[in-house]
Amino acid sequence: MRNWSFLLMALTVAVAPLSACSEPGTSTNTSADGQSSNVGGSRLQVVLNRGRLVCGVEGSIPGFSFLDESGAYSGLDVDVCKAVAAALFDDPDAIEYRRLDTTERFTALTGGEVDMLSRNTTWTITRDTSVGLEFAPTTFFDGMGMMVREDSGITELEDFEGKAICVTSGTATELNLTDQMRKLDISFEPVVYQNRDATYAAYDEGRCEGITSDKSTLISRRSTLPTPGDHVLMAVTMSKEPLGPVTINNDSAWFDVVKWVTYGLIQAEEFGITSENVDEFTTSKDPSIKRFLGVEGEGTLGADMGIPNDFMYRAITHVGNYGEIFDRNVGKDSQFKLERGLNDLWTRGGLMYAPPFR
Repeated sequence: MRNWSFLLMALTVAVAPLSACSEPGTSTNTSADGQSSNVGGSRLQVVLNRGRLVCGVEGSIPGFSFLDESGAYSGLDVDVCKAVAAALFDDPDAIEYRRLDTTERFTALTGGEVDMLSRNTTWTITRDTSVGLEFAPTTFFDGMGMMVREDSGITELEDFEGKAICVTSGTATELNLTDQMRKLDISFEPVVYQNRDATYAAYDEGRCEGITSDKSTLISRRSTLPTPGDHVLMAVTMSKEPLGPVTINNDSAWFDVVKWVTYGLIQAEEFGITSENVDEFTTSKDPSIKRFLGVEGEGTLGADMGIPNDFMYRAITHVGNYGEIFDRNVGKDSQFKLERGLNDLWTRGGLMYAPPFR
């Protein structure tokens, strides 16, 4: 018995300090169901204390992430940043934008220079694991394509034998291009630039016969060429490119916020809630909608994450639902007139689907 008593005392002494300790600088929030989550040591607390979001964007892709002559950013990716800022601060302009090229974006994120990325970044296993990133829901399902001059006579990848192709370095596209050409046993000359603007300038100047990127980027950048009608996208899709916002790994409190705000934009469209009618839905008798909008006394979905319960009401009021964001930037209300396709709601044959808000 003395041996057992001694072992019990030893275990008590060993375990007690561990249970009493927490990560320095963290605070614990306890939700209504008794679950606790540390947010004090998270990027979330840093953002809240700062009073603004620092969002890494691209800046040269009209419709997705574009910096105009007045210094204003716009596009689908930019609106995701605005939705997060609106959810946190009730202000879509509480953002500091950082324009990052393909080679510096991940270093800026993992080094803490930005809170999140929203700049046409493809979700891949390598980036999700060894690079140390965490991918929020996909906001645009895309695929890698190829653009050529209409009078080039190039209609299939085999026509690039011995020819040059422009591609931006540090992108999934660069590896995809090499893999596709190796698979087809096609010898080509890669013309690689770090900066996207330089890549398209080289193509426009005739330094390469084709240029490859995500199809959405090709369509967008074609509009910036001197004679857009002289260029066509080939009827080929060389890869899957799920694009969406990104946070740093191992910070679930911050990741949860970015993830659920993004999902909320999709769910709002499914509910039929828009920036124009959102106030009408606050009096809905549907408890799911009342919880979703954070109507007073209905649920603690926001508080459980350490943010206001009406976080989605704020985001929708200022930015709109996913359908509104898509239509005004790249869809029917934009110059590009892109069809929803895979980016439509799951109820209409697309892939946009949000887990339940409950």
